Amino acid sequence: MKCTQCPVSCGADRSESVGACGVKGLKIAKYYLHPFEEPPISYKNGSGCIFFCGCSLKCAFCQNYELSRNTRGMEISAARLAEIFAELEEMGADNINLVNPTHYLRDIMGAISIYRPKIPIVYNTHGYEKTEELQIANSFVDIWLTDLKFMDAALAKRYTARPDYAEYALPAVRFMAEKPLKIENGKMLSGCIIRHLILPLAAYDSIDIVRFVSTLPRSAYFSLMSQYTPFGDIDNFPELKRRITPREYKMVLAAVEEVGLENVFIQDYDSADGGFIPSWDY
Repeated sequence: MKCTQCPVSCGADRSESVGACGVKGLKIAKYYLHPFEEPPISYKNGSGCIFFCGCSLKCAFCQNYELSRNTRGMEISAARLAEIFAELEEMGADNINLVNPTHYLRDIMGAISIYRPKIPIVYNTHGYEKTEELQIANSFVDIWLTDLKFMDAALAKRYTARPDYAEYALPAVRFMAEKPLKIENGKMLSGCIIRHLILPLAAYDSIDIVRFVSTLPRSAYFSLMSQYTPFGDIDNFPELKRRITPREYKMVLAAVEEVGLENVFIQDYDSADGGFIPSWDY
């Protein structure tokens, strides 16, 4: 079957060869209870994260660089993925968190046809999505947890393989933001969280993203992240070899206050630390 699940639509037969995502088949690098997502996602026991390998976006600064470039991981079947869903439930996971699922949507649907988790399913994406694929995923997704990385095409072109990032991400995020919000006792059962990572020298774009988010349904949460730490393949990007400055952080924070966003998670300025990067099992 020709793969057209992500916006690249490379048409690769990923049962035989790698696609634009750099991976063939179904491959993961880790699954475990992750305590460091947003509070209503990690909740009490932790989010049952499954880290999928490969990525068509290829951000130069990716904190999960070994995964996104498919330099490690283990091939599994859809049946094994279904077993992992059940294992995470047995471990007490508050949800099943599909990290980087875009190019595995059909495999994930195959696993869900074998075993559908009894806890919420989180679709944890970089935002570079086809809306029509999200409509398919919406049949099983309870919570959208999406990045919104750039609005400026020049930034997307500089730091990723996809200068058309915003052309797809903006309508995709708008679609995801329509998910009805349901929270019980501080635990999210349904809804959308939009994440944005402030980058060095890019506070202007972060402010534009804040303004865009202000046009979305107020039920959608916004998670502003200050945790940027130099990582990945950034030798040719001197501006990325430092963390953000207090001034950059305060500029974006002021924009959040200016537009009156209410459902907001904000990382402290001193959150930049390599400790949030998992150690991979495979």
